[in-house]
Amino acid sequence: MELGAKLKEMRQQKNLTQEELADRCELTKGYISQLENDLTSPSIATLCDILNALGSNLSDFFHEETEEKVVFTEAEYIEKRSDGMLFSWVIPNAQKNMMEPVLVELDPLSRTQPDFPHEGEEFGFVLEGRVAVVLAGKQYAVKKGESFYFSAGKEHYIENKGKGKARFLWISTPPNF
Repeated sequence: MELGAKLKEMRQQKNLTQEELADRCELTKGYISQLENDLTSPSIATLCDILNALGSNLSDFFHEETEEKVVFTEAEYIEKRSDGMLFSWVIPNAQKNMMEPVLVELDPLSRTQPDFPHEGEEFGFVLEGRVAVVLAGKQYAVKKGESFYFSAGKEHYIENKGKGKARFLWISTPPNF
């Protein structure tokens, strides 16, 4: 962080001259100039006085917002293939988020591993084919264009009983895959 440039920008936003800011802080115009040109560093107390005169504080001054990543490309997906399944994590590092979306492809007569009871909820949307959601031993048929939603407190898995490939978006909250 360029301390001097940020102080100068704040001062200019308040339409203050270096001299006016210096007067408000009981400093000299030369000292403010040196700070803005990064030729000297202020003590914490002096920086607090300057920020106070500029209507700010240490917390706000040093807070830097990081830009949130919003769009993810197919090249960023993480894939895992095993036993007739292809799992594609469409949001890398989603485990740190509240929900975890995964694109799943199941070969004919394949199924996901049983997921044991856990806190949270599961949602899915079938993009291609048809699947059976098996929840506590009971089967629910879901076809292309339909969705499923359930509490994850019972053992569950998803099975492709058809002759063609099945694709669905599966979202778990909290992350569980």
